[in-house]
Amino acid sequence: MNLSDLRPAKGSKHSNNFRKGRGHGSGNGKTAGKGHKGQKARSGAPRPGFEGGQLPLYRRIPKRGFTNRHSLDIVGVNVESLEIFENDTVVSVETLIEKGIVRNPKDGVKILGDGALTKKLTVKANAFSAGAKEKIEALGGTCEVI
Repeated sequence: MNLSDLRPAKGSKHSNNFRKGRGHGSGNGKTAGKGHKGQKARSGAPRPGFEGGQLPLYRRIPKRGFTNRHSLDIVGVNVESLEIFENDTVVSVETLIEKGIVRNPKDGVKILGDGALTKKLTVKANAFSAGAKEKIEALGGTCEVI
């Protein structure tokens, strides 16, 4: 079974030219599938979230803080994670994804200075912490901001 094979159950959908409210013989006449009377049978039924005049849930729950539209979601990678690479390797965001260190780089990758590094590497990332830059360059490696 493929996603392209999925179909609605037979009889569960009407064709686009199905005419509601066109008499008893049409199979959906008189009340046109809306039942008898009541608020939902009328035109202008209440909006989603309306609770009959009671203060709605979305207004009752507390609202705190805000979401900054300009914030970036940066993924942090410690230098100890770079130990799996061989000496003189060029480490980029793509190679980090290939090795499984980073799954989803989101808005960028920042190299952080936690742990020890014993290999000379050329690291290309969006940002570096001061400690990480120091550890990479102390072994003769280079840090390139992309």
